[in-house]
Amino acid sequence: MQEQKRTGFQDVRDEVLRRIEDRIWPQGALLPTELELATEFGCARATVNRALRELAERGIIDRKRKSGTRVAVAPVKQAKLEIAVMRQQIEEINATYRYALVKQQQIPAPSWLASQIGLQAGAQVLHLHCMHYADNRPFQFEERWINIDAVPQVVEADFSHTGPNEWLLAEVPFSNAEITLSAVAANAQLAEFLTSSPGAPLFQMERTTWFQQQPVTFVRMTFHPGYRMSTQY
Repeated sequence: MQEQKRTGFQDVRDEVLRRIEDRIWPQGALLPTELELATEFGCARATVNRALRELAERGIIDRKRKSGTRVAVAPVKQAKLEIAVMRQQIEEINATYRYALVKQQQIPAPSWLASQIGLQAGAQVLHLHCMHYADNRPFQFEERWINIDAVPQVVEADFSHTGPNEWLLAEVPFSNAEITLSAVAANAQLAEFLTSSPGAPLFQMERTTWFQQQPVTFVRMTFHPGYRMSTQY
């Protein structure tokens, strides 16, 4: 006797998406409840919940308590920004990667940092300056603060050969992140490390990550003159 295929959340997600794309459920239409969909697909309600949650994150449906789930009106596509490992990013452009630790010290969190990411006053952080090179040309200057209360093992970590981003991705999960992109004028420090003219426009990314509402790290990454970022959606 052949075993019946188990319905996964991907199956539910894809079928709901098909019905939306085929206008079976047009924009603004109210979808069946999770319980009704679970009965139809012969799966657990949690499976349906996960499928709908993914579609909501993509902006395809709107989910509201008490008023139900509706097909989004003029759904918005969301860009996908991955937390890239600089080594991989540089090697993907067929360049040789080199990393250098410039500075490392344990300090009390500056007031602006504590306020910005929600640290207790006086919380200890590890402050690092790092450089990333592509074919021995400056590619990115990284300034990072790591919350020692959230990652106590970081005090013993060796960042002389491996960058803190690679280490954190391997050691510490994160539940959510906030990213800010901006153009900045090169100050004396950035001009020196990125071999640019003082005042030259540079691309900068700031990122904070949390794990279960506890701040893990805040990083400010500034890229070489002319750097361009692309993403997908």
